[in-house]
Amino acid sequence: MMEPRRLLRSLFDAAVNAARAEERLIAALPPPPAGRTRVVGAGKAAAAMARTIEMHWPLPLRGIVVTRYGHGVPTERIEVIEAGHPNPDRLGEAAAHRIITEARALAADDLLICLISGGASALLALPATGLTLADKQAVTTALLRSGAPIADINCLRKHLSAIKGGRLAVAASPAAVVTLAVSDVPGDDPAVIGSGPTVADPTTIADALAVLARWHIAPPAAVARHLASAGDETPKPGDPRLDTARTVIIAAARDALDAAAARARACGLTPLILGDAIEGESREVAAAHAALALAIAHGEGPLRPPAVLLSGGETTVTVRGGGRGGRNTEYALALALALGGAPQIFALAGDSDGIDGVEDAAGAVVGPDTLSRGYALGLDAGSHLADNDSYPYFAALGDLIVTGPTRTNVNDIRAILILPPP
Repeated sequence: MMEPRRLLRSLFDAAVNAARAEERLIAALPPPPAGRTRVVGAGKAAAAMARTIEMHWPLPLRGIVVTRYGHGVPTERIEVIEAGHPNPDRLGEAAAHRIITEARALAADDLLICLISGGASALLALPATGLTLADKQAVTTALLRSGAPIADINCLRKHLSAIKGGRLAVAASPAAVVTLAVSDVPGDDPAVIGSGPTVADPTTIADALAVLARWHIAPPAAVARHLASAGDETPKPGDPRLDTARTVIIAAARDALDAAAARARACGLTPLILGDAIEGESREVAAAHAALALAIAHGEGPLRPPAVLLSGGETTVTVRGGGRGGRNTEYALALALALGGAPQIFALAGDSDGIDGVEDAAGAVVGPDTLSRGYALGLDAGSHLADNDSYPYFAALGDLIVTGPTRTNVNDIRAILILPPP
């Protein structure tokens, strides 16, 4: 059998490759319209998707997409703008303004193709009337540190935006709008992916206010006034202005996990997919997964070694310390502590976009020696976890997963390998 760390990396690579949108996008392209075709979009996969459309669209087209810094690719007819993520910046704001202006210029016989993938919520940074980019940045920072799940974060984002929550589709009406989406949210709800710029929003301003209260966020005064006015509600299901809009999800976490499972079987492992929509605090999810892995290692679980536990979704981290790290390295460090150096158990946790939070690594690999090697370097794993400082721990061990931008995003890919006793 392949060396455990190499084997885990091969599972991760298979998952990421399955999440790439290019081939599925081609099959999902709509028929050309009688009028003009415009392409807009946002997200970490937006530039790669735009280039694919350029290669396969039979008629003239133009457009603009915005992606994260470092995620651009060369294009000819669709302009690619790089901007800030996870916190929005001026370039994202300018790009969002140009995108909605492009949509407003369309007529009934025109077609708007909208490309949405993970990161779109931050990259489409067009504040609602009366709000500034600084207001949105302050709320975004507080939300990311709070441990709130993505559905709550995007609920609030939609109600502070002039483009999200169906507003982009309303701007394009009566033109046809086809959204091709790569899902990075648990449950694959189109209204949550990228904060649903072309999808009716079932949430309300009251829901957005409840998010602020639930996560103890004190918003800027302008945000509080905007939400208190209750006069700028998002388009709701049944709104006739959205009748010409439809969404096709072309890649999601389940596709990635299925590919990893197929690769595992080819390597002689029994895979078990725990779920593609797992949420919760990273260290708590890690503790639950460690308990299951230990049970399997002791012959008490639902399958026998050699086996691999696969899972996806989007865990969260409530930031209480001052360290560096993302939800995947935090999960990995908490998992190592919960496993306690158990022999024959290895694991990998990484974000499919190649970026764990704001770091330059996708995640980390764990082995039976993760704690002992750290101890030999003078590192205390428990102290690092308490300080949300998982990145430096794995960097010191040389166990970070570094892929560079993958230009796709179906969120976390986790694999726990349980080998039989030697």
